[in-house]
Amino acid sequence: MSKVQLDPNNEISFSFSSKAEKKIEEIFKKYPSSRKASAVMPLLDLAQREAGGWLPVSALETVADKVGLAYMRVLEIASFYTMYNLKPVGKWHLQLCGTTPCWLRGSDDILKAIYETLKIRPNETSESGDFTLTPVECLGACVNAPILQVNDDFYEDLDYESTKNLIDSLIKNKKPKFGSSKKRKSEPEKGATVLLSLKDKKNA
Repeated sequence: MSKVQLDPNNEISFSFSSKAEKKIEEIFKKYPSSRKASAVMPLLDLAQREAGGWLPVSALETVADKVGLAYMRVLEIASFYTMYNLKPVGKWHLQLCGTTPCWLRGSDDILKAIYETLKIRPNETSESGDFTLTPVECLGACVNAPILQVNDDFYEDLDYESTKNLIDSLIKNKKPKFGSSKKRKSEPEKGATVLLSLKDKKNA
């Protein structure tokens, strides 16, 4: 089992903003009063956004206090899911899926384009501090593989050239429209092949 790597700077203070506190009240309303611990994951997400994209120890402790769990239990959750960051990440967090569908469809070409453009490998941050590359498990959009998630948005059907173009735009602080680079929907590249009779009825 690999060790959990926390950022060595544990002196960073953290507290939720007043706006976030109101959001927390709304989140707690979704759960029975005796089940506050069930809100741990949305609170971790909220804390991460408040802290600038990652979770310092003080944020984990704050969430633990809010939901009534031991700090270690919250750390276990935060270290299990790749959507939580225990170290600072860049302004543009590049999350590359390398599981089977994306790999078969060319995720290695995306990795190559990122390295040649930014000179970073998986789990590294660029010298500018603007980009962090993180390998992740399946992002659930296999039909439009390969997928690169940038912060909260999916960029789909990427290849070497489209990835370089995407990175070049981000370097200029211009975020392209997310979705399929081939402008296709979530269906086979040559179009739908099943349930065509239902499609015909809908268009009739």
